[in-house]
Parts: sequence; C-alpha cells; structure tokens
Amino acid sequence: MKKQKICIIGGSLTGLVTAISLSRLGCDIDIITDNIGKNLKSNRTIAVSQDNLDFLNKLNISKNLKKEIWSCSRMKLYAGRNKEKFSEVFELDNEDKERKILYMLENSKIMKLMIKKIKKIKSISIKNNKKVLSISNSGLLKRVEFNNNYNFKYHLVIICTGQNSNLIKDYFNYKTIKSSYKESAITTILKHKHLKNNTVRQIFLKNEIFALLPISNTKTSIVWSVKNSIKNKNNFLLKEKIKFYAENFLKNINFSTKIENKDLNFLIRNKYYLDRILLFGDALHVIHPFVGQGFNMTLRDLYSLNRILNQKINLGLDIGSSDILDEFSSETKSRNFIFSVGTDVLKTSFSNEKFRNDILKILNKNNFAKNIFFSIADKGLRF
Repeated sequence: MKKQKICIIGGSLTGLVTAISLSRLGCDIDIITDNIGKNLKSNRTIAVSQDNLDFLNKLNISKNLKKEIWSCSRMKLYAGRNKEKFSEVFELDNEDKERKILYMLENSKIMKLMIKKIKKIKSISIKNNKKVLSISNSGLLKRVEFNNNYNFKYHLVIICTGQNSNLIKDYFNYKTIKSSYKESAITTILKHKHLKNNTVRQIFLKNEIFALLPISNTKTSIVWSVKNSIKNKNNFLLKEKIKFYAENFLKNINFSTKIENKDLNFLIRNKYYLDRILLFGDALHVIHPFVGQGFNMTLRDLYSLNRILNQKINLGLDIGSSDILDEFSSETKSRNFIFSVGTDVLKTSFSNEKFRNDILKILNKNNFAKNIFFSIADKGLRF
C-alpha cells in the first residue's frame, strides 16, 4: 500500500511532538508553520506528569532530554499572609517514591531538541515560513494550499495552531463552551541562590495565584495568575511584586528572562474533526494553568491518537476516514470534558478563601485523598 500522508499545521511544541510520535506509523509527514522560531524565544515552562514523561521517553527525542528535565518531588500550597509569612495548608511529598509529583521542562529547550530530532527523520519535512491559505477537497484527499501557489494532498490534516487560528474559525464554526477568566498569566524565570529546589509551591491570594516552579537548583519559573487590571502595570512594579512574593522562599533573586503575559480562557470544543481535518492541542481544550494540566491533556490525547492510527494502518485502512477520527473523538471527548469542567469548577470554588482553605486542610490530613489527587494529576481520567 502506498504511504499515507499527514499534514500538521503549526510548529508549536504540540505540532512538533505530534509529528515525532506519528512518524512511527510509517507515514510521510509535512509540518507547515509560518515561523518555527517564534516559540523558541518564549520563557514558557511546562509541567509534565510521570505518566506523560514515560510517554515522551519512549519517543527517543534526544539523549539530552533527561538533562533538560527537572524533577519535583514535593508540592506545597499556601494561603494568604499570616502576619509576615504564608500559611501552609497542603503538602504532597513523594521524595522517597519512584514516581515524582511532576517534571518541569523549558519550552524553548525541548523544542530545540525536537527540531533536531525531526531533521533526522526522513519521513518528516518542515515547511517553514508558510501560511496556509485554504484546505479543500481533491478527490478522496485534502488539498492544502499555502503561499507561492504550493499545494499538496493529504490523507489527514491535523491543526495544531491554538484556539484563535483563522483556520479554525473558517472550518470549525461550531458551538463551543468558552469563557474568559478575565485574568492573565504573567510569566518569567528567576535566578537565585543555590538550594535544593525540588518543591513546587502555589500561593492562593485574593484574586491571585502565585506559583513557583523549580527548573534547576538556581532557577525557578514563575506563573502568576492575576486579574487583567494588574497586567497593565509597568514592568518595574510587576517585578517588585514578584520579588516580594518569591523572597519568602528564594534568595539573591535576579530576573533571567523578560516578563510575558497571556490572557487566560476556558474552552471546550464540541466538534473534534471534520472531513479528514482533526483539531489538536489547545484547539480542542484550554483550561486554567493553576493545575498544570494543559500540555498533559494534549499528551494523553496524542497517546490515544497514536494507538488508534497504528491499529488502523496495520489493517490497511485510510487514517483520515470519518470512522477512525470518530473513534478518537469518542475515546477522548468525554474524559476531556469532565476533566476540563472539573478544573473550572475547582478554580471557581477556590475563589472562596474560607472554602478553599478548609478543603485543603481536610485533604492534607487524608493520605487516601492525596493518593487519588496524585493519580488523577499523573494519569488523568481513565474510563
């Protein structure tokens, strides 16, 4: 049977890891992106669960991948200030366990490793500086046309361009559950005095969530969720506030990267696919970052997609058929919906300070509840 062709639109981390994973199917894959280098300049960091790290390791992305991953074995949650200190209300400790709580990756470093990997895979071609103009039918296949009158035919098109892509608006104008948190995530990376930096910390403040995410013994990623009115303050004031919070745990602080901010939204898409076109990653679901599960949801979807397509290719079936894409949608949509809505309900509930603190203190005394919490964070929902 002639090799089937897959088009992945978008050169983000999601697009790259999807290409590497699906390259094992024996298909020819094109990655079409307008600027693959733009994401290499971001200070974004990603939290990956143990289960998803195991999946990434099986992709053999790079021998250096292990060096770029920082393990975190403890998690501590804090309430607002009690006199001059934050009050600890919850702790999860996996220090002596094989499966750590989470692993931190710097987006730009992992992308660089993935690009190097892709350049060595003969079945993957990166078409950089290209803008997709249209996707149309060509017999049984899909024709993707981009600038300079180039066009190619594919069995399956996967859109990994995020939630605001014009392509999605053009082809997937379906009902979605979408809302704005009216918040922004302010991010940066701090350098600081050397310490045993293996504890993830999250501080719940009034209308703010301040997270310290270790990425080495001398560097910590900051993700600070704030109301949109705060993000418009000048960088000097934002830096002073970040240092004010971080100095409770870190010493000799300097800013390693510039401050970035991103609007925070909630999104669940009703339709996952349409006639050989599949949405993926943030195009399907976007949740609040306070649980650190956005990219983990994408990796769980990718594991399912890889497994389903592998089964169908071995049977000689067309991987872009509606039956196959419907199988993927049916397997993932319900669990993504429940996980996303659950996260949103938790975020809303935690806005009530007394309720949040009382619940966390109760959970902190219950090891059985902690084990359930860790299992869901590690493997997601399984049904």
